[in-house]
Amino acid sequence: MEERQALMSFAALSQETRLHIVRMLVVAGPNGMPAGAVAEKAEVSASNVSFHLKELERAGLINQQRESRSIIYTANYEGLGALIRFLMEDCCGGHPEICAPVAEVAACCAPAPKENLL
Repeated sequence: MEERQALMSFAALSQETRLHIVRMLVVAGPNGMPAGAVAEKAEVSASNVSFHLKELERAGLINQQRESRSIIYTANYEGLGALIRFLMEDCCGGHPEICAPVAEVAACCAPAPKENLL
């Protein structure tokens, strides 16, 4: 990940509602959530959540996919992983044991395969 992309991601996450939305979508897993459910759970209006979702997608932290009449939002695990790697790429300084605890936490968070909803 380039520094410019990392800065966009950090800027998007520095807002309370957007951070909450990303964490919700990570928990929701690969099946994601429709925009209405995101708005309801985040306790914000549909127009407000639309603004936040657009910013998170632009930052590469979430994805959207149309399913029938709904738009389903999911965490972009690849983008989130790249952001974590960006933060951690210089941390070890030749001492991998320093980063081992972070690597263990990240390994446990790999998403389960997406279930077919049809």
